[in-house]
Amino acid sequence: QVQLVESGGGLVQAGGSLRVSCAASGRTFVNYSMGWFRQAPGKEREFVAAIRWSGPYIHYADSVKGRFTISIDNAKSTVYLQMNSLKPEDTAVYYCAAGRATTVVGVTTALGGYDYWGQGTQVTVSS
Repeated sequence: QVQLVESGGGLVQAGGSLRVSCAASGRTFVNYSMGWFRQAPGKEREFVAAIRWSGPYIHYADSVKGRFTISIDNAKSTVYLQMNSLKPEDTAVYYCAAGRATTVVGVTTALGGYDYWGQGTQVTVSS
């Protein structure tokens, strides 16, 4: 049974940093894309970042490029999203997701390409 468990959300001031984590278990994710998505109140869930578990492909949404970094610790089977220079518009529930890769290269960025989802963790950025 696949489980994705997020942690590390919280309240931070604008300009601050936060790291959210996603502990993945239940199967081998070698041929999977691991993604972070977010959903703000009243808005649709949107793509934030993704990484190919087996490397080296990474992709970011334009809105977070240069501020957020996605990474994987294979030994801990954990995916991280380091968020720097946070803005109030980054406020959302952040979800971790896993999706089987359908191409030899690259990562999946579409919601429909992900099969497993975590429960989400709230990130609030105050102005």
